[in-house]
Amino acid sequence: MPEYPTALGASSRDRIALLGHDLTDEVMGKVGFGELAFWLASQRRPTAGETRVFEAVLAALADHGFTPTAIITRLTYLSAPDSVQGAIAAGLLGGGSRFLGVTEDCGRFLHQVLATVTGEHPLDDAGWDALALAAVHARREAGAFVPGLGHHVHKDGDPRTSRLFHIAAEEGLFGPHLSLFAAIGRVHPEVLGKTLPLNGAGACGAALADLGLPLELLRAFALLARTAGLIGQLAEELRDPVANDIFLSVDLNNKPIPPSPLGITAA
Repeated sequence: MPEYPTALGASSRDRIALLGHDLTDEVMGKVGFGELAFWLASQRRPTAGETRVFEAVLAALADHGFTPTAIITRLTYLSAPDSVQGAIAAGLLGGGSRFLGVTEDCGRFLHQVLATVTGEHPLDDAGWDALALAAVHARREAGAFVPGLGHHVHKDGDPRTSRLFHIAAEEGLFGPHLSLFAAIGRVHPEVLGKTLPLNGAGACGAALADLGLPLELLRAFALLARTAGLIGQLAEELRDPVANDIFLSVDLNNKPIPPSPLGITAA
């Protein structure tokens, strides 16, 4: 029979192993969920400081009001109250380049810039500012946005960003990704001609990258956090429903107009 090796969960008749530890005796009641999530993804147990930064990221991304992910979760539950999993899945599927996906996009962008550095990383703000300035110029010349820059609500500064910076610094985990992200916040007005806030989702991506977590999973951590938020949205919907009002506000106020062809021609 073929073998399928795994360092994660494995069960026998009377025991469950997880990450090389006995689940019931060494994990349950002794390891917090945030610590466990980090451990599962990295297959190394995080330090107390890493756990604190990681859990701060999860808290920052859990819920941000009536975003599209929250609205679609409530509307899906209105349509299919027998499918909680469908409602949560619908909300998670909305995590993309505008909501939640920025965490991954920013982490990848910062990592790509850092990969161009030969030798040691900058040692002071001036060095980080020069690197950030070149990166922002390159994005501007390519006609692309800088991931993590700007927010549709927090136009004067995203409060999550400064708090996450502070926590990472306190734990000695303010690494190169966060340093470059902070520098982008300082220098971008010189290139763009306006000041935009560093958003919390971008800061989360920088922090997760500094923790050494796989870039390919950064969006997954945002989705993990938002799952808790969507459960909260459903719990509130049960207590104080608004989904039907949202539905009716659109359904009863639609305005019929003539068809507008997309310009697609037959082959």
